[in-house]
Amino acid sequence: MRGQQRYYAATLVLLLCAAGCHRADYSKRLIVILVPSQDNPYFKAEADTAAKRALELGYRVRIDAHDDDAYRQDNLIDGAVASNAAAIILDNAGSDSSISAVRRATRAGIPCFLIDREIAADGIAKAQIIADNNQGARVVAEEFAKAIGRAGGEYAELLGRESDTNAQVRTRGFHSVLDTRPEFKLVSAQAANWSQSEAFQKTETILQGHPKIVGIIAGNDTMALGAVAAIKSAGLKGITITGFDGSPDATGAIRAGELHATTLQPAVVISKLAVDEADRFLKTGSTGRPERQVIPCDLVTRANADEYQDFEKIR
Repeated sequence: MRGQQRYYAATLVLLLCAAGCHRADYSKRLIVILVPSQDNPYFKAEADTAAKRALELGYRVRIDAHDDDAYRQDNLIDGAVASNAAAIILDNAGSDSSISAVRRATRAGIPCFLIDREIAADGIAKAQIIADNNQGARVVAEEFAKAIGRAGGEYAELLGRESDTNAQVRTRGFHSVLDTRPEFKLVSAQAANWSQSEAFQKTETILQGHPKIVGIIAGNDTMALGAVAAIKSAGLKGITITGFDGSPDATGAIRAGELHATTLQPAVVISKLAVDEADRFLKTGSTGRPERQVIPCDLVTRANADEYQDFEKIR
């Protein structure tokens, strides 16, 4: 029994050391970072980058996930207000459903800096810094069409969460390119909700119903990798798959020749900008930038995949 106690005590020490081996310094101002999920590599990169930058600038941080649930997001915003946070960095739970939460924080004197997803209102958040999802979708759709070739053929699309504005913008961007090309025919569009396991299952169904498809265009990398796994499981080759986000797993799959291309959504750049602008606002009363800031995306293929790492261009 004592051995077990020593084991658990040692484990606790290790966990505390992994977390930093020190208590939070409550004399420092708090920045609260709220993202949809810490399981998704893109959202985790946002949270980790923002936290690292805030710590470098002398703040303490708290990270929470709202799971795309507006009610949970409301509670987390209220928690930030109760904690007297200096600022909130937020990847929100919906462009319309998040307006009241951002307004409530702002009225409580806590400035909000939005990343990745915008809200359908101006003048409430201090900054809305987003990737150009339309531009990113168009460039990857062009690459998708180029890879398949002039013969075209039947293709399928894997869509993200319907409530997510970015999912809607990306699919419109894909179709602004592919719908103008009569040689391409969309035979199936399935929502996989940003999930790799759902994408795997949906791709299996698509392959059974449409055995002649030549490509799958996915609204994010996680779904694209689910499609890659399903196609490998079926023993098929020659199907072009593209993603969106620029995750480390996706760039690895591109190097391996399993995924054709993705679009890097610059999570690191956006998250650093948000924290820097929060810091500037807290010190001067102004970010020095317009509220809405759109950051272009990069196309990642096998030719340049080595230039990207952890959602960032490294050379």
